[in-house]
Amino acid sequence: MFDSLSNRLQDVFKSLRGASRLTPENIEAALREIRLALLEADVNFKVVKAFIDRVRDRAMGQDVLRSLSPSQHVVKIVRDEMMALFGDAEGGLQATTKRPRVILLLGLQGAGKTTTAGKLAMWLTRQGKHPLLVSTDVKRPAAIAQLNVVAKTASARVHDPAGQLDPVARAKGALVEATNLGFDVVIVDSAGRLHIDDDLMTELIAIKDATGAVDLLYVADAMTGQDAIKSAGEFHRRVGITGVVLAKIDGDARGGAALSVVSVVGVPIAFVGSGERLEDLEPFHPERIVSRVLGMGDVLSLIERAEAAIDGEDAERLEEKIRANDFTLEDFRDQLKTIRKMGPIEQIVGMLPGMGNVKAMAANTPPEDNGKQMTQIEAIINSMTAEERRKQYIINGSRRKRIARGSGTSVENVNRLLKQFVQMQKMLKSLGGLAGLAGGGKKSRRQAMQMLRNRG
Repeated sequence: MFDSLSNRLQDVFKSLRGASRLTPENIEAALREIRLALLEADVNFKVVKAFIDRVRDRAMGQDVLRSLSPSQHVVKIVRDEMMALFGDAEGGLQATTKRPRVILLLGLQGAGKTTTAGKLAMWLTRQGKHPLLVSTDVKRPAAIAQLNVVAKTASARVHDPAGQLDPVARAKGALVEATNLGFDVVIVDSAGRLHIDDDLMTELIAIKDATGAVDLLYVADAMTGQDAIKSAGEFHRRVGITGVVLAKIDGDARGGAALSVVSVVGVPIAFVGSGERLEDLEPFHPERIVSRVLGMGDVLSLIERAEAAIDGEDAERLEEKIRANDFTLEDFRDQLKTIRKMGPIEQIVGMLPGMGNVKAMAANTPPEDNGKQMTQIEAIINSMTAEERRKQYIINGSRRKRIARGSGTSVENVNRLLKQFVQMQKMLKSLGGLAGLAGGGKKSRRQAMQMLRNRG
């Protein structure tokens, strides 16, 4: 989503690094490029103007102009001002003592409310909560059926009384069921329209009042850019919303919606949907988004994905093997399966600092090709004997031919895999590997934060 903006900004910073010192003239030239980059990314023009004015005021300070590393100062200023665009609110759900907690999802038709309801249910379950879902979109029977399908995938219960076609009654019924059966969260998937109308607003206000909803989350399709922000502003004015869920940020949207929403609407971003899987919902962390935009990676999100995908005991065992230089092809195969659980390869690579070029290569490779390559690698490893998987150095020419025949590949494919494996062994030994990230706990997080600070 932020690739184009990220590339443009990094080009600006490179030009500043090439200057021996900063002057008002080259600062203005850089600010012009930053302004164009933000406008092309579909950031609200009023937000851009205020942002550029603040950066200019700080960048023109004498401490920056006389600095020995002026470009680093400018990067820090841009980063600080981008963080300021998102305000001080933390992502996720705000603390409340109300039980059951009612979350009302709002938005226009097609924004992704139903899928977000399933994602939110899965996220809450991982937090130790017990969510109950209900659809109040009675005018579209398919919407109720869709929620049932999504909830089944998320292993969540749905309140779906047969024959009940009153939206408010359905929401109140879910609240009663949750109270009686011990569910601590009710997620209400409300109706949407292709446009904002009075009937929709009246219905939403009635549901809000009847359930005492704590969270009113507006689900915005990031692909629609500033239109989504305008609609969020209207919902906030007429119904009142507590946060925004930016759906589909993994698409080819230009990113301006994320940078504009807090300034324009006046409410924080609570969650972002980063993929099609129900696991692909995460609380919004401004510092991580800004780090990605500025090419600094997002090591903390990578750690969290690794923690979710890797079993703690397996992580410790693999970390010990990596440190002892005992990482084998069998471990390599298992790590590939883990990487698949963590999401699309271009997302993972994009979280690593300084890996922009590699990310671009991964993004330009069709997903089916990435999947085919991983399947091919697994086939090659599975065609080896147990001893060959543990001691790759014994694989001579005749063994390579046998492995190629057994896996339905070529000797060249086998050679390439073995070469990549040796390179991966060296890399993992220096980095500690994904297992090290997942098993390191607070230590890994401290190291990640230090890495981001050093790069900032």
